[in-house]
Amino acid sequence: MADGETQTEIEIVGETPISVDDVFAALRECYDPEIPVNIVDLGLVYNLKIEGSAVAITMTLTAIGCPVGPEVMAEVEGRVKDVANVESCDVTLTFEPPWTPERMTEDAKWELGIG
Repeated sequence: MADGETQTEIEIVGETPISVDDVFAALRECYDPEIPVNIVDLGLVYNLKIEGSAVAITMTLTAIGCPVGPEVMAEVEGRVKDVANVESCDVTLTFEPPWTPERMTEDAKWELGIG
C-alpha cells in the first residue's frame, strides 16, 4: 500500500453528484479519540457506498466495546452529511474483520512511530 492509500472498498451505484474525494476529506476530519490519527488513515473505514444522494459507510473501531463508539459514528454521519449533494448518510459498525494496525496507511504508521 502506498503512502496515504486506504484499504477502503468504494462502490458507486449509478450516477451521483457526490464527490468521493469530498467524502474522504470529510472522513479525514474524524479522529479516533484515543489515537491522534484520522479514521481513514487508521483503516477504520471498510466500505464506502454512494448511490444517488445517499452515502453508506461500514466502519469499525480500534477496540470492541469502545465507549465513545456512538460519538465517533455520529461525527462521521454529521461530517458526511455536510458534503455537497449528500442528503443521507448511514453508518454501520462492524467488527468483522477485526481491526489491526496493519490496516493503517504508511503515513499513519510513521506519524505514530510504528512499523
